[in-house]
Amino acid sequence: MMDKDKRSPEPGPGWPLANQWLWVGVFWALLILGAIWFLPDEVPEEISYSAVKRMIETGEVASAELQEHGIVVIAPETTGGGETRYRAVTPVQGDPGLLPLLETMRVEVSATEPQDITLLNLLLPWVVIFGVYFWLQRRLIGRMAGGIGPGAGGFGAGGLLSGRFTKPSRPAQQVTFDDVAGQDQAKREVAELVEFLRDTERFQRVGAEVPHGVLLVGPPGTGKTLLAKALAGEADVPFFSTSGSEFIEIFVGVGAGRVRKMFEAARAAAPAVIFIDELDSIGRTRGTGLGGGHDEREQTLNQILAELDGFGGREAVVVLAATNRPDVLDPALLRPGRFDRHVTLELPDRAARRAILAIHAGRLPLANVDDLDAIAAGTPGFSGADLKNLLNEAAIMAARRSGTGITHADLEEARDKVMMGTVRSLAIRPEERHRLAVHEAGHTAAAFYTPGADPLFKVTIIPRGHALGGTHMLPEAERHTLDEAYLRGQLVTLLGGRAAERTLLGSVSSGADDDIRRATGMARAMVSRWGMDEALGPVDLKQSEDHPFIGQSIAQPRSHADETAARVDRAVMALLKAAERRATEILERRRSEIDSLVEALEARETLDADEIRRCLDPEAKVTVIAPQVAACP
Repeated sequence: MMDKDKRSPEPGPGWPLANQWLWVGVFWALLILGAIWFLPDEVPEEISYSAVKRMIETGEVASAELQEHGIVVIAPETTGGGETRYRAVTPVQGDPGLLPLLETMRVEVSATEPQDITLLNLLLPWVVIFGVYFWLQRRLIGRMAGGIGPGAGGFGAGGLLSGRFTKPSRPAQQVTFDDVAGQDQAKREVAELVEFLRDTERFQRVGAEVPHGVLLVGPPGTGKTLLAKALAGEADVPFFSTSGSEFIEIFVGVGAGRVRKMFEAARAAAPAVIFIDELDSIGRTRGTGLGGGHDEREQTLNQILAELDGFGGREAVVVLAATNRPDVLDPALLRPGRFDRHVTLELPDRAARRAILAIHAGRLPLANVDDLDAIAAGTPGFSGADLKNLLNEAAIMAARRSGTGITHADLEEARDKVMMGTVRSLAIRPEERHRLAVHEAGHTAAAFYTPGADPLFKVTIIPRGHALGGTHMLPEAERHTLDEAYLRGQLVTLLGGRAAERTLLGSVSSGADDDIRRATGMARAMVSRWGMDEALGPVDLKQSEDHPFIGQSIAQPRSHADETAARVDRAVMALLKAAERRATEILERRRSEIDSLVEALEARETLDADEIRRCLDPEAKVTVIAPQVAACP
């Protein structure tokens, strides 16, 4: 292993192409220099044949050169000792008196041999030009395709053997399990592979075979690629990394050839780790009618299956693949002996988010490290990539204001930007602004007065992204199951904005579009998936399965009758109407408090939890609020 590390790095995939362009430039430079070299030193001046004869008759011509269709005469200059060349086209009929005239005037006569014009002479320059053009085009396309070299369908060593398909990475600062936070269960499942890669002979002595295929499953940004790098870093073995989409090219056979070359290189460098990201791009279920049975994607998948079957018991190569769509993978990929071990990476909980923030904030100048606790609590549903992006946005904001450290305000602004988008400058009419304040106050009041609802964090009417405002709530604890009372409270909160517009303004608007969509989806899930309707009972009444292929869900028959579907619709509408009635009752009973909240929102635009509590519950004790920022009396 040490000998392999000491070798000099090979040139990257761009080096052969640059070298090729160098030789092309040299070729054209020599061609131009040759053309200039063989050009005549002086081009004769074209004159008429009669003028040439007069010059001969007057003795001005010292020598003449007879050509096949012309005559070139050289006339010495009277001053300076130079000479001038003149050329004239001879008549087609010929001139019998020309040669006697030249002899009479004692002109030195020479002649050039006529050239034999053949078809080869005419076509040879064009053949060379088009040959060089097509050769360059073929080489360039071969480079872009990943290695189609000269020859019919051949794979050149400068193509497939170049690039990261066959070149493992060994970074100077390797990633280890210490760099992966919030995925303790996944790390434990992968950690046993480290021992196998470090000491393969210990397992082989007792006949043990560690799984060669491990499938990392999880939402985007949860750290699948990072975990694969950490496995190779902990074991200190070569890491072959690629993406499923990189195997697919316009040329048939390129993907399968790349798979073969990569697995061959990994076997030669064993123990090693192969990582294929976005496996679903090439591992989708075959036989769906998309592309036929011989398209490039299926050929690449077949080659991967063959390579996984070709592993022997003594080959210390672990193949990891990542996907966020395991439901679309071909069953042949998931059978025992292939990707039979599945490691699931979930979105981090509050403690995991705090650990992830600590890793990414290690090199950042935070004004107060304790601010990370509040950010971890206020980012439910954030992935590791989202948290890293949040800290980067906060650092950018600190740099824009020329600050020396990242403050709590920078972190809060970055959180809002990542969640809702950048603040928009909109010219909102006063009546629209008032309606927006009423709408958000309805959401806030419904959440505040509904038992069991998530605590309020803040409410704002500042437009961000696609939203004109927002009401933010933070769960006190991570929820893994949703009970019926909590879901009904969520419906009341979602429809509170629309109920406030109807109650306080006497009409509704299109601002409740997203609220209605989310509330309808939640109510339909309660009825058709979770059995929360007494009349229908615990029956799976989903309308259709989610399939990735167009047309597949249309061909699947519905598992329940039309009458049952109508009953589901009626149950969903009953849930939504009941939630809206409950929200309306809350708003009518607390009209004065909500009016204070609307007034404060229009004046301040953003209210935090203490300011909301002071508006909606004036008799409650507020923990932290300064008199100069109080929104409600």
